[in-house]
Amino acid sequence: MYRYPIRSIFRRGWLSSLLLLFLSLPACAQRDTVNIVDWQFTRAELSPAQAHQGRGAWQRVRLPHDFQISQPWVAPAADEHADNRDQAANVKSRLSSRGFKEMGKGWYRRTFTPDSSWRGRRVVLEVGGIMLVGDVWLNGERIGGTEYGYVGFGIDISDRLRYGQENVLTVLADTRGPQNSRWYTGGGLFRDVKLIVTDRQLFFDRHPLQITTTDNRVVHIKAAVSNYGRQREAPLAVRILDAQGHVVAQADTLLALTRHRHTMEYPLADITIDHPHVWDLDTPYLYSAELTLRDDSGRVADRVTEPFGIRTIEYGPSFGFKLNGRKVILKGIANHHTLGALGAAAYPRAIEKRIKLLKDFGFNHIRCSHNPYSEDLYRLCDKYGILVVDELYDKWLTQYAGGRQPWMSHWQYDVPEWIQRDRNHPSVVMWSLGNELQTYPNLPFNDWGVTPYRLLRTLLRRYDTTRPVTVAMHPRGRNWQTDSLPCDLAMITDIQAYNYRYMYFPGDGRRFPNMIFYQSEANLPMMGPNYFDMDLNRVVGLAYWGMIDYNGESLGWPRKGWDNGVFDRSLLPKPQAYMLKAMFTDKPVVHIGVAGGKEETMTWNGVTFGGDKVTWHWNRMTGKRYTVYTYTNAEEVELRLNGRSLGVKKNSSDPKSRDKIRWDGIAYEPGTLLAIARNGGKEVARHEIATAGPLKRLALIPDNETWKADGQDLMHIRVLGLDAKGRRTPLANDTLTVRVSGPAELVAADNGDITGNAIATDPTTTLYQGNLLVILRATSKPGKVRVELVDKAGRVRGKCTLATE
Repeated sequence: MYRYPIRSIFRRGWLSSLLLLFLSLPACAQRDTVNIVDWQFTRAELSPAQAHQGRGAWQRVRLPHDFQISQPWVAPAADEHADNRDQAANVKSRLSSRGFKEMGKGWYRRTFTPDSSWRGRRVVLEVGGIMLVGDVWLNGERIGGTEYGYVGFGIDISDRLRYGQENVLTVLADTRGPQNSRWYTGGGLFRDVKLIVTDRQLFFDRHPLQITTTDNRVVHIKAAVSNYGRQREAPLAVRILDAQGHVVAQADTLLALTRHRHTMEYPLADITIDHPHVWDLDTPYLYSAELTLRDDSGRVADRVTEPFGIRTIEYGPSFGFKLNGRKVILKGIANHHTLGALGAAAYPRAIEKRIKLLKDFGFNHIRCSHNPYSEDLYRLCDKYGILVVDELYDKWLTQYAGGRQPWMSHWQYDVPEWIQRDRNHPSVVMWSLGNELQTYPNLPFNDWGVTPYRLLRTLLRRYDTTRPVTVAMHPRGRNWQTDSLPCDLAMITDIQAYNYRYMYFPGDGRRFPNMIFYQSEANLPMMGPNYFDMDLNRVVGLAYWGMIDYNGESLGWPRKGWDNGVFDRSLLPKPQAYMLKAMFTDKPVVHIGVAGGKEETMTWNGVTFGGDKVTWHWNRMTGKRYTVYTYTNAEEVELRLNGRSLGVKKNSSDPKSRDKIRWDGIAYEPGTLLAIARNGGKEVARHEIATAGPLKRLALIPDNETWKADGQDLMHIRVLGLDAKGRRTPLANDTLTVRVSGPAELVAADNGDITGNAIATDPTTTLYQGNLLVILRATSKPGKVRVELVDKAGRVRGKCTLATE
């Protein structure tokens, strides 16, 4: 074994500092991967020729990058009014749905000199996505692009590279207009960009493997192999590796090749694994399939490795969903792909932080609304045991599918790219082709979506037959008001996925006994009833909409986005999050929330939102009475104010109040409010909130994880404003500046206030009710990182020292 070198391929100025990927491979290995992380960026209005020449002022950026998140907020003009012609579009003003960031274009530029060893080999540029649409040029020639930035693409640039001289790669990202999405999408190169170098004549194609399992022990593999040479046969070795990298099974085969044929798909011999570890929610065990392809001289031509899990899934109207033969209820979240203060930039560590948070609160499911996420999301769901409903589109309309080219002209590319990329992830248990689209009579073929669904599903089945296919429907009939029969699409989908209309499951099930029901979106105001009112023995489960607050889809300025979640944008849990934890877990839970008034009542997407505005603290007005909620899965709760019992209340079996005990008319007095939960008279959990004083100090709490000096890894630091007794104080709203020294940089900060005006990338920000999340990105150099929070007077109010490794 030795390190196969990728020599200095980027040699211009600061570009020479690019972290190159050195792969530890046998000397004969032929597949190399280079992540192109460092770029130059400009928002200037340039022609492709001017961008190629590097005209104007450019700044250095590192991928993943969202150029919109650092832009100023754009408040609505005085004459901007809500547009209610399409309830689903939620247009309160021109930029309300797109997060009050101006639309526009951004140029990325990268210069490099190819390594001479690449000459005669195949070089592919792989782009994970360009938001919202994009184009790519190499040396001034347009070589490709995307009409739907949520899916990636690959371009063979082997014959376009200029060896021995500088090459220029330029990318134009275009957010399109405000009407081209119903939410904040971000803009730019928001996912990875790579160069893949392989043998020129014999190689595995893009997304080459299809791995399925049966009986929780038999592995079936298909491999897509390209042969541009004269070779007629090729030895192919398959090794199955366990989680520790040990070989547990292997098989050799001889592929019969067609000469000069671009790609053939080869089903390989089935492989049986004795005593396998099964992939499940609590034991998400992953194997890897390693395939080695040799040419007729015995030299390794290409090698690929793909993780997979061994598991079985089953759906039926009498039980809903089974995983490995066991009934499982999907307890989920439906959110957009963005990551709070990071915008659309798809950082794996930020995705992982959200998955671990959801897992801790009892979630086992994510619906990818309404587009494919970064592939890191699926890898991490595989790792942590999260079930995924993978969704491709919002509406089947050009307006919402890129908006530049007719949707009918590119879905034929989108579907194979999406399915081939995601089909080997054991976490993916259902495909969804779209969202809330059956009410649009202007869909292609004008038949309420039936023909487009059949076309897309037929193409999907070419690449995967192991999972059911659906669309998320809202309303589940043809209009908002009538109790009609299910819509045309609901009659033909594999799974009947209804947004919010869970109350129709019993009636539709009686009339159509073969229907299988999944509540693809559930809302916060009905949290509890929309779960417990379902027949949990028969349904697949649900996904709560927007449980993490996000930019875009604002219900009106100054709110910069959606704030009806149970976690704020900085990932701090709101009190209602503990009701979900009580519903979704067996662990004893009790948590106090105080109603501080009424939410503004509004109708969004045909669903009415409102109810009590529940907050976390006990800093209230003396003499005023409040409604208090105790969220619990225990049998009873006692509430005590300053040691004085306010009574004991039983949990209810009524879906309307289950796990949510209400205490009306609690007269505020400073001190402590304590909830004690009991089962059979024995205490099982308690939660206390207390009146906090003014800010005395800041506590900086980093993620309790290692921090890699790889130029990509993030560190999240929770900053809490504490009073003299160490309690978080809602009185702390101070302005602070984040100073970072050492091998790291500030990438974003967020205090969770959806109405605030701070720009996420600005080092000067504010606490909000004693909360701030600071996000740092490591450089490629290990070392100590010092973080200081400085007030307006220049005083250091809090600090910590970390280390990258």
